[in-house]
Amino acid sequence: MISSNDFRPGVSIVIDGSVWRVVEFLHVKPGKGAAFVRTKLKNVQTGNVVEKTFRAGETVPQATLEKIVMQHTYKEGDDFVFMDMETYEESRLTKAQIGDRVKYIKEGMEANVVRWEDQILEVELPNSVVLEVIETDPGVKGDTATGGNKPAVVETGAQVMVPLFISKGERIKIDTRNDTYLGREKD
Repeated sequence: MISSNDFRPGVSIVIDGSVWRVVEFLHVKPGKGAAFVRTKLKNVQTGNVVEKTFRAGETVPQATLEKIVMQHTYKEGDDFVFMDMETYEESRLTKAQIGDRVKYIKEGMEANVVRWEDQILEVELPNSVVLEVIETDPGVKGDTATGGNKPAVVETGAQVMVPLFISKGERIKIDTRNDTYLGREKD
């Protein structure tokens, strides 16, 4: 159990059988009446965001989340198969469970999988990945780093804006949090 006075961004709690993560909180002590905590909560499974008010000192169950390093071994239909690196146990995840980060997953990639009571909640990819550019307009001599951007498609199918000098076949580093180009990757 956790007290509403101890809420911080990132704390996970259980409400009505679902896991919710505290996004924002504000401890309010009005001049008249009891203090309360106003929160913005995000459902980890569905992504829904709600605002909820708790009495100051009210206790709620805290969700005990477990992070496991798993490797994406292969894709079967719409399912992504991940293998636990310690037990070699396989888990199948759908595109919906992984979310929009699915565009950066490639075979052999390791990711943190967050579980709660044997139920997989989310997949956390590394902050940056290195992928090969498979399609983009050709680079032209004279294109510089400050000259502008063009779209490029990488090996997983994701589209990223890259500088004009990047050409097909190059390996680039991409920030998975905001879909931005970070630089060339040297072999």
